[in-house]
Amino acid sequence: MKVTAIVAAAVLGAETVSAHYIFQQFGTGSTKYALWDYIRKNTNPSWLQNGPVTDLASTDLRCNVGGLVSNGTKTLTMKAGDDFTFYLDTAVYHAGPTSLYMSKAPGSVADYDGSGPWFKIFDWGPVGSSWTLKNSYSSTIPKCIPDGEYLLRIQQLGLHNPGAAPQFYISCAQVKITNGGSTTPSPTALIPGAFKSTDPGYTVNIYSGNLNNYVVPGPKVFKC
Repeated sequence: MKVTAIVAAAVLGAETVSAHYIFQQFGTGSTKYALWDYIRKNTNPSWLQNGPVTDLASTDLRCNVGGLVSNGTKTLTMKAGDDFTFYLDTAVYHAGPTSLYMSKAPGSVADYDGSGPWFKIFDWGPVGSSWTLKNSYSSTIPKCIPDGEYLLRIQQLGLHNPGAAPQFYISCAQVKITNGGSTTPSPTALIPGAFKSTDPGYTVNIYSGNLNNYVVPGPKVFKC
């Protein structure tokens, strides 16, 4: 009986892990870089590396578990206006929105813990009752932001289990922006703090009807 219980627990654990995903690869233009080259690798054990963050008060919401430090991650130089892509180990399949954020480091981004202000540069929200669930997400660095080094953060919020804590799937890339502008991005928010347990976009039951009025949690998208 004990052996059977252990085996069952192991199978359940394997199924639970397989039900997750992680943004682990970064690219620009037609170039796809090696795993974790420019993305901070979280410090979860290998069997939990693609697991979510669920604590709204945790600093793990910034760049995932252990993501307050660079851990040897390289910094990619990009021009303002350049395209970029985040790639996953497997396509997103938990329904919910995906968002992109940036936070400017006061100096070297390799030494930055993400404790400063964050601004949002893009949202993939619902279209009717459908969500944008893909194995990669692409966008563009805003042309007007100041030169400097930034954390570039992607977040997918899994809302697939009403009544349980929504799941944040997060990764941060390290980038150095050149040829930028002089606009100070706004609005901004701190992480943690940007997401509240009372936000309608956080508490919504996505199976209860039309989502045309859905508001993605966090600040509004900054546009140049």
